[in-house]
Amino acid sequence: MGWFSRRGSRKGDGRQGRSDGPQMAIDRKAVEAHLRAFVESKRGVEAYVEPATSVTTTTIVLIAWDGEWTRRAVGSAKDGFEISQKLGVPVYDVNKTGYPNRMREWSKRRRQGDA
Repeated sequence: MGWFSRRGSRKGDGRQGRSDGPQMAIDRKAVEAHLRAFVESKRGVEAYVEPATSVTTTTIVLIAWDGEWTRRAVGSAKDGFEISQKLGVPVYDVNKTGYPNRMREWSKRRRQGDA
């Protein structure tokens, strides 16, 4: 029945942590590798740190000059700002700045098949 299957892992029992939600386990190396590849393959990348919600952990969104974007879980706002500084990109708190219009425009073009 799986009554307790979503409780997460206990230290030393060999089970993985949660794979979703605010308490999810994050592979920081994989996150950094993905974000670094995005930064190295795009121009004018900026980072936006998104707050945790009741269903997701803190995330970071990287947005290129043309609006193309990628999002990854980072665990905390501090981690998001640290990763951005390591990548050498400007970083903003999305609660204070909002998202740039180019992100919405790129997503709209992509939905319409033009991106």
